Amino acid sequence: MRARDTIDLVLLAAIWGSSFLFIRIAAPAFGPVALVEVRMVSGALVLLPLLATGIGIGTLRTHARQIALISVINFAVPFVLVTYAMLTLTAAFTSMLNGTVPMWTALIAALWFGERVRPSQWLGLAVGAAGVLVLVGDKIDLSRSGAGWTETIAVGAALLGMMCYGLSANVARRTLGGVPPLATATGSQIAAAALLAPAALLTWPAQPPSAGPWMAATVLGVLCTGFAHLLYFRLIARVGAMRAANVTYLIPLFATLWGTIFLAEPLTVRLVTGGAIVLAGTALALGVFSRLRQRA
Repeated sequence: MRARDTIDLVLLAAIWGSSFLFIRIAAPAFGPVALVEVRMVSGALVLLPLLATGIGIGTLRTHARQIALISVINFAVPFVLVTYAMLTLTAAFTSMLNGTVPMWTALIAALWFGERVRPSQWLGLAVGAAGVLVLVGDKIDLSRSGAGWTETIAVGAALLGMMCYGLSANVARRTLGGVPPLATATGSQIAAAALLAPAALLTWPAQPPSAGPWMAATVLGVLCTGFAHLLYFRLIARVGAMRAANVTYLIPLFATLWGTIFLAEPLTVRLVTGGAIVLAGTALALGVFSRLRQRA
């Protein structure tokens, strides 16, 4: 990749990595549904003028059914699940779980859509699963009481959110082939905001959030959702989807860095070890090592 593309890739990873930081700051004040509503509205307000002056808003009507489905399984449901989980889990830990998304994508493609999975990919899935076990080993408590049970529910919610991302990747690949990416992102965020609006109003915090959480929520929507998607689409256009997907490996690094610096989150041996195993499994499942050998 050219230097400009590499800079964009690192910048995108830094921005998406910071989303975990902003969720940790804003979620306790807003609650999961209200925060996601603010995030979707803010992100849509960034993208909508660009869509209107570019390919046109009419594109949303043409592909309304496909976009509506993606809005549920890629935005509304997983965003609420992950935000709920981060009321308990740290930014670094959740970002490591986020590294499992490509593995869920491959597993769902094999089990649900009948795609062929190479032996090396199955090995990658197994390695990644081992990494998840290392990560969550000290957070699973089935006694159904106390802080341990709360962490168990949070881990389950986060993993369910990652599964939704894996499902949406498979559905998008099969149904959104002719839909411009900008229309998909804009329409999905608008639809998700409309879908969550009633629940957001019902769960809106009785105590108005202070300036800090509001600022974090706004940056989460404008920068980490709206602007980040624009950067991602530009990167895909220049280097292709496969290379752009390498951002997956950098996001946990930045999320851990921001969490450690700004939230004083502990950096444990278990977290580093489990995260490294998860990312190695992801790389194996995506065939990164095979491509590197071929290039060498």
